[in-house]
Amino acid sequence: MRDARARRSASKPGRDTTLFERIGRFLDAQGLSPDPAHYDFAFAILSAPDEPLARAVARLTEDGVRLTRRDIERLGGQVVEGSPPVRSRQANSESDTEVDAAIALVAETQQHVDGFAQIMRTMQAETRGFGRDLEQSAAAITQLAEIDEITRITSTMIARIRDSEVRLAEATAETETLRAKLVEALDSARRDVLTGLPNRRAFEEAFAARDLAAGPHCLAVCDIDRFKHVNDVHGHGVGDRVLTAIGQAMATECAPHLVVRHGGEEFAVLLGGLSLSEAAELLDSVRAIVAAKRFRNRDTDMPLGIVTFSAGITAIHPEETAETAFSRADRLLYTAKAAGRDRVCAG
Repeated sequence: MRDARARRSASKPGRDTTLFERIGRFLDAQGLSPDPAHYDFAFAILSAPDEPLARAVARLTEDGVRLTRRDIERLGGQVVEGSPPVRSRQANSESDTEVDAAIALVAETQQHVDGFAQIMRTMQAETRGFGRDLEQSAAAITQLAEIDEITRITSTMIARIRDSEVRLAEATAETETLRAKLVEALDSARRDVLTGLPNRRAFEEAFAARDLAAGPHCLAVCDIDRFKHVNDVHGHGVGDRVLTAIGQAMATECAPHLVVRHGGEEFAVLLGGLSLSEAAELLDSVRAIVAAKRFRNRDTDMPLGIVTFSAGITAIHPEETAETAFSRADRLLYTAKAAGRDRVCAG
């Protein structure tokens, strides 16, 4: 197939060189080796930029995002060798490493602060009445004997103890404040800044910590339909508000189940204690609620039209990884998109 395409291109030397260069840059950007299967995939995209395949790739790789192995395979391509591509911005791997290190440091610091706070609270409880008791004892001593030196020494001790009690109380308050800030920092690391929803890290932790004895669990992957059109026509500011509104609506309607922003216009929902049919029914009701909303550009009062989402939902097997379950739900999402969007596909 590649040779036939090359022969067709050979009649246009100028285009031939440009296309080959673009294919090389595409393979390099996506972390793909120059294997014939990868070349064919790149050729099919770059030689027909107006076809559905090229448009789908353009949407997935917007803003420098790499294709995943799952993206390539569901678009009809094949990843032949090497580690699978990871969908991330060019600096994401280094950034994620730095974030992980920072979170680990915060968690370690919090453990130390928690221990110190407990020590401070214990000390404060044990010494709370010491100054008062000593003052009463000093008064009794003074009444028994008019010894000026004892009175002076005792008064000095009382003053120092009172000062220590004040300092101890201040230190305890500062420790509790620091402890609260550390808790807040850990929470921020698990929350999406734009939507306020939990993020991918929170999802992975919740998936790993789910209680298998509490009943079945299901995973849904949801994607806003034609979201790029909203950004292109109305701007990214409006797109961000739409993204936030839909995410918050999903979180409200799915409560108490976990809804996270998994990335871009994609959300993941972890549902516990529901069968697959029950979870699909709940998610479809949420889909209908979102589809019934009428969004407007608050700056221009221009209607945005109907904004919908598609979803794939699957039952999580007890011993499978988050990546395996997510991949299956993502394939179902792609099926829902291909079937016309604004629907839930379960399997």
